[in-house]
Amino acid sequence: MEGGREREQLLALKVMRLTKPTLMPFHPIQCESRDLCGDQFLQQNNLDLAKPRGLECFPLGDMLTLPQNFGNIFLGETFSSYISVHNDCDQICRDIVLKADLQTSSQRLSLSSINSQPIMELLPDHSIDDVIHHEVKELGTHILVCAVSYTPQSGEKLQFRKFFKFQVLKPLDVKTKFYNAEDFLANLDSDEVYLEAQIQNITPGPIYMDHVSLEPSPQYHVKELNSVTPDTGMKQVFGKANYLNQMDTRQYLYCLSPRPELYSENKVLKGVTNIGKLDIVWKTNLGEKGRLQTSQLQRVAPGFGDIRLTVESVPDTVALEGTFALTCRITNCCERTMDLTLALQNQGVTGLMWCGISGKQLGKLQQNDSMDIPLTMLATIPGLQTISGLRLTDNFLKRTYEHDEIAQVFVVDDASLR
Repeated sequence: MEGGREREQLLALKVMRLTKPTLMPFHPIQCESRDLCGDQFLQQNNLDLAKPRGLECFPLGDMLTLPQNFGNIFLGETFSSYISVHNDCDQICRDIVLKADLQTSSQRLSLSSINSQPIMELLPDHSIDDVIHHEVKELGTHILVCAVSYTPQSGEKLQFRKFFKFQVLKPLDVKTKFYNAEDFLANLDSDEVYLEAQIQNITPGPIYMDHVSLEPSPQYHVKELNSVTPDTGMKQVFGKANYLNQMDTRQYLYCLSPRPELYSENKVLKGVTNIGKLDIVWKTNLGEKGRLQTSQLQRVAPGFGDIRLTVESVPDTVALEGTFALTCRITNCCERTMDLTLALQNQGVTGLMWCGISGKQLGKLQQNDSMDIPLTMLATIPGLQTISGLRLTDNFLKRTYEHDEIAQVFVVDDASLR
């Protein structure tokens, strides 16, 4: 983009965006061998500077060319521009000041890298050059405002401004989903949170996904689940060619575990909603780098209610017509002491039957305290069976809490397991 010199001004301002060059296109002229003008077409192809060596009809040459227009600017990329103030007149201009500001919808940023003090003089046919850089962090309309002030030999203070407008586009579409482990898993890691990030390339061309990571909040540890570990070592599940074509979508998965200190107080664990930030770094086909970091990702904290029940230990596979042990942990999540009674209900025709005393007094459980309860069950039907029918009654309020589908076990007819 360029702003020409106005007639009454003695200085000219030129602005050019600095971007990576592109491969020069080659347009070969094709003809039949029997055409009379075939020799002329062949000669014309051979004289074309863009013709690639060794490839007669390949549409891209092995030479680079500078971009002929402003091009696209995407959020997260670095906007670089070359600014030149040239003295086109035959007299010396003094006290030259060059300012470059970037106006967005929310703020105005100063991008000038040269000294803000006036330049004493500018001789005829000389220029003042400046290169500015700015990491684009906002979408929408941006206006580059270049202001020049100077004093000619007449002593009159002159100034002028040029405006260059451009749009910042969105390069990636990022969607996130959260899954609480306790919603679909009955295991020791029921406080884990799984984050699925869907990243779609909405730029006009392919991009190289250089780096995608999750920076967790201070309350969590993170484990990346986007790699496999074959015999040869760690390997990305996306393969060696880590490119994302236009409009393609890729899914990334992360597992977050609360830090141990959060377990000391369940109120803190329930209130943790900040998960972390996604950090995404990509490159275009000629190496231009872009980076996006999402805002703090938040999930809806799980509601544990007054009593939280988790399964601390349970076998995966049990023998038909045999007993097995499991351990449940009860945590008082309310703000008062509870006096609990445990009841075990065998509901209709099920593959698992409770063994032991129902209506057992567990005693008082203080606020935020936990207790482990050893239990025994009998497997009566083969197949995948669900553990249900556990009831806890608070004797103070005469309130009963029902816990069903708390875990699953696989029952097999195998005498070796008895």
